[in-house]
Amino acid sequence: MKSNKTSVLIPSPTLATLDLSLLMTGSEQALRALMREGESPHTRRSYQSALRYWMAWHALRYCQPLAVPVDATVVVQFVLDHAGHRSSDGSVRRELPPELGEALKRQGFVGATAMPTLNTVMHRVRVLSALHRVQALPNPCAHESVKALLLRTRRAFARRGDTAERKPALTREPLEALLATCDDSLRGLRDRALLLFAWSSGGRRRSEVCSACVEDLQWLSPEECLYVLRHSKTNPDGAERPENLKPIAGRAAQALSAWLAASGIQQGAIFRRIRRGDVIAEPLADAAVRDIVKARSLQAGLSAEGYSAHSLRSGFVTEAARQQIPLAETMALTGHRSVASVVGYFRAGEAFSRASRLLDKEDDQAGHQA
Repeated sequence: MKSNKTSVLIPSPTLATLDLSLLMTGSEQALRALMREGESPHTRRSYQSALRYWMAWHALRYCQPLAVPVDATVVVQFVLDHAGHRSSDGSVRRELPPELGEALKRQGFVGATAMPTLNTVMHRVRVLSALHRVQALPNPCAHESVKALLLRTRRAFARRGDTAERKPALTREPLEALLATCDDSLRGLRDRALLLFAWSSGGRRRSEVCSACVEDLQWLSPEECLYVLRHSKTNPDGAERPENLKPIAGRAAQALSAWLAASGIQQGAIFRRIRRGDVIAEPLADAAVRDIVKARSLQAGLSAEGYSAHSLRSGFVTEAARQQIPLAETMALTGHRSVASVVGYFRAGEAFSRASRLLDKEDDQAGHQA
């Protein structure tokens, strides 16, 4: 029997074009389970959260459950409620009634009473758009009025100075401060190994750190190890590529070896939770990498900087630029497939490069000639 339920999982074009009623009994559930397995857990959670918000907002705004297809006017109202507009006195005011915001807050949407960021608004619209695509329904987000409004909304946020906020990069100096907080306890050995593994191998994403296994390590010497990155955000299919080999060398290799020896881990996940009594437990969840970075930042007195798990990745790229490492070499380690996505960090690191002191070079030369 063909299912009419609206899935809150990540929409898939494959499912949208299949007649699931033609599958053998039980195969539809297996198909959906397989599609979920190939999805990023972080992306799936973000889609679920966005759709829960849409359903809660719609129920309060229109006093009826959200049903697809949604009319384009509903999307327009959603954007107006959350993006707001600048009033005559210069303040930014949104259309969302205060009592509605309070009701959403009571339902667990913590930031419902505050002005959301542009990224939050756009993400929720993209999720609704994807929901319509997977159901092969008319897409309200593709309506010309919605597209025009979204364009103006981006410009309005830019003029307000509300742009995407990036966490600071963990370059060499602050990273050393975090490492200095790691003692020789089991937890200290793990955190030191994790930070160095993530940073020195090219700025690994937190999901890549948590999925790293002992079986993926190829030790060449006590201070040289190759980590085989089986799959990543830019290689979700696990295709064999030369850049899948990530070097773990020097201090990073020593720290990794010390952690494995102390923990007794010989197979499976490298980085694991440590329970009371120094009991090695299950693999770390993605969020644990963020928590470790934040906790070590606090211990190092850097809490005000607001470092996150992604700071390891951006820090590696920024530091590589500072040390004049070629962009291509840097990208081979990070795994970036697009220059545009990495060049922003690279330029930040090169802000005071040799090119910024061309006039000084000329003055030096003139002085020597004189």
